[in-house]
Amino acid sequence: MQSALLCSSRSAQDGLYLNLIGRSLSQCKRSHIRLLRCTIGSMANMWFYLLLLVSIQNIGGTQSDSTYLIGLGSYDITGPAADVNMMGYANAEQIASGVHFRLKARAFIVAEPGGNRVVFVNLDACMASQLVTIKVLERLKSRYGDMYNDKNVAISGIHTHAGPGGYLQYVVYIVTSLGFVRQSFDVIVDGIEKSIIEAHENLRPGNIFVNNGELLDASINRSPSAYLNNPDAERSKFKYDVDKEMTLLKFVDDEWGPIGSFNWFATHGTSMSRTNSLISGDNKGAAARFMEDWAEQMGYAKGSDIVTGVRHNSLHRRVSMIIPQPHENFHKLRQLASSFLASGGRHLASSESVSQRVRNGQDGKPKFVSAFCQSNCGDVSPNVLGTFCIDTGLPCDFNHSTCNGKNELCYGRGPGYPDEFESTRIIGDRQFTKAVELFDKASEQVKGKVDYRQTYIDFSKLEVTLLSSDGGQEVVKTCPAAMGFAFAAGTTDGPGAFDFKQGDDKGNPFWKLVRNLLKTPSKEQVACQQPKPILLDTGDMDLPYDWAPAILPVQIIRIGQVVILCVPGEFSTMAGRRLRDAVRTVLTSDGNGEFDSNVHIVIAGLSNTYSQYVTTYDEYLIQRYEGASTLYGPHTLSGYIQEFKKLTSALLDGKIIESDLQPPDLLDKQISFLPPVVMDTTPYGVKFGDVGTDVPENSTFRPGDMVTATFWSACPRNDLLTEGTFSLVEILDSSSTWVPVYDDDDFSLRFKWSRPSRFSAHSHATIEWRIPETVAAGVYRLRHFGTSKSLFGKIRHFTGTSRAFVVL
Repeated sequence: MQSALLCSSRSAQDGLYLNLIGRSLSQCKRSHIRLLRCTIGSMANMWFYLLLLVSIQNIGGTQSDSTYLIGLGSYDITGPAADVNMMGYANAEQIASGVHFRLKARAFIVAEPGGNRVVFVNLDACMASQLVTIKVLERLKSRYGDMYNDKNVAISGIHTHAGPGGYLQYVVYIVTSLGFVRQSFDVIVDGIEKSIIEAHENLRPGNIFVNNGELLDASINRSPSAYLNNPDAERSKFKYDVDKEMTLLKFVDDEWGPIGSFNWFATHGTSMSRTNSLISGDNKGAAARFMEDWAEQMGYAKGSDIVTGVRHNSLHRRVSMIIPQPHENFHKLRQLASSFLASGGRHLASSESVSQRVRNGQDGKPKFVSAFCQSNCGDVSPNVLGTFCIDTGLPCDFNHSTCNGKNELCYGRGPGYPDEFESTRIIGDRQFTKAVELFDKASEQVKGKVDYRQTYIDFSKLEVTLLSSDGGQEVVKTCPAAMGFAFAAGTTDGPGAFDFKQGDDKGNPFWKLVRNLLKTPSKEQVACQQPKPILLDTGDMDLPYDWAPAILPVQIIRIGQVVILCVPGEFSTMAGRRLRDAVRTVLTSDGNGEFDSNVHIVIAGLSNTYSQYVTTYDEYLIQRYEGASTLYGPHTLSGYIQEFKKLTSALLDGKIIESDLQPPDLLDKQISFLPPVVMDTTPYGVKFGDVGTDVPENSTFRPGDMVTATFWSACPRNDLLTEGTFSLVEILDSSSTWVPVYDDDDFSLRFKWSRPSRFSAHSHATIEWRIPETVAAGVYRLRHFGTSKSLFGKIRHFTGTSRAFVVL
């Protein structure tokens, strides 16, 4: 533990200095190591170490008055890239079949030396899962004891709708994935644990800076008719009908300088459509990759070896670009390329050779970690061009988002319409650009306590005290979970089917009959949920096990003047504003002057578990999709505000909050109907990894062109190649060695998997490389990695390459 290094006879500041010396000695240049092996036993040595301390701080180029211990980490959580339904749109036909770019868990730990610490994990996943959270906490307890627990660990999802599903424990969220998918679940749990371990092992003295600013062109309100039902006086306080502010934390290590950033901004992860089948972190995952690539090019987290002058919009890529160009003469390049034909498939010893092929070592230096976290995105869309009817091209109906009465014809358009990949890139780039601006200008240092409070609330029967119209008080209750008819209508980001529509507060006799076959809601439930017409009474459905959650975690994290409200759902814009304002009032009025108007309050949405939406009472009355998906009735938001005010008061007063409630662990009850991979085969005379359709002979390409090759492959579920890659672009260097330059983590490279028929044992992998504008000229080829399974279950890794081609 870092705190154990602090000298008990000194002040915390002196201890932090000694800690810095101890950690830095082992990482200084080798020529200094022998000089540093003496002990502090004389005045001469004391002066030596003081001078050493000054030199180390000068190398790091940062301030010496470290406020915290900080550590960041990340790990691959990309799930099965075949056969598994994607989580988010509830579209049973949206089945994963490849990788757009890989998914990550990113974590930060902030600790006071010898005091409290907090963990925040951001997932490239649709949302957090109660079962995932439970199992991660069990692993952390086994490894670290009580250091990390449900009180000080927060896990939040970015809300991409392009990640594999089946990792949640409640029935309603895993119906379309044919039940529980153990592979999806395990890779997320493993990745979260490893990201936290890495952050823990990276704990070092450092500082945090906070900055915020407006991002105007990455979000619009997708339910404006519901927003307009909020009081005029309240709406008049705000310039926009969505929150446009991004809040960013910049982490600066005392030795290595900037090592990462986490930011919060509200916009849905729905730039990729409901028909996309490639695993993708959507716009926030893209922004994170862009920023980590930018930081690598800037030389961050590399001590004194910082390079300057790199534009933030130069090249979005993952693998180092420091590769000599082999030749400048076009004809020689072409002649050289023609000498390298497709390699043919060959077996590999293990998946380890895949991972080692494409990962760059850090040489003991911390990698830069950047996370783009989700906030109150409930009614916020990245499809900023508006909503249009796909049959006529005209705008959709304002109140119901329909086209001639049909909701399935109304779609939002992203800025890259009709190209969803381009829309994802643009919205990601806009968030990335704003984050770089905030990062570069961040000057407000975060100072103060590290603290947290968390508890569990039964939202199926929470008593909520409200102010009545006559100035008195009245007590209302939340309800058992239920979904309204407009839930089935979907949104303009991903419409539903049949004759459902948003804004339906009556229901339909036919669908009520269908509903009653599953569960007829009680009169009390109907009255409690009014005016929501109940389509699925999920709170009272428990066959084969619980359909929806009742016990939810609420959590508040404090890092100095930054306060993070971790909520287990998607708050609408105005719901989030009301929650933040309520907490701010408590902090500034009851905080004994500890907080002022400069307190930074952010909402971390989709945290720790998932319970769908939270709207204001006024928006709930309109019963658009978000209101119909507010599970616990019209007073849900009031319940959250009440409980967060209690948490905030306890935080200020130093009081411990205990709860007898615990969410259920339903792992042993999970059911899966997803068929396993039986076997993979190829036609007679064909090997796994052989090229089926090669790059054309003697090909020459330029930036912006698409290069494609297809390989005989096997099901990606056989091995997820975690921290590895299915696809690779290699360049021939001056020593005639093939060097990897682009992999699954790159936005420009896509891995597509397919089989000729549903039950076929044959399959193909298609690699598509959209050549970036800033690519180095040279000789390139495409490579595929995969894993085959025999009838008797033997797993074998293989690889194959395309013929070489020239890029000018």
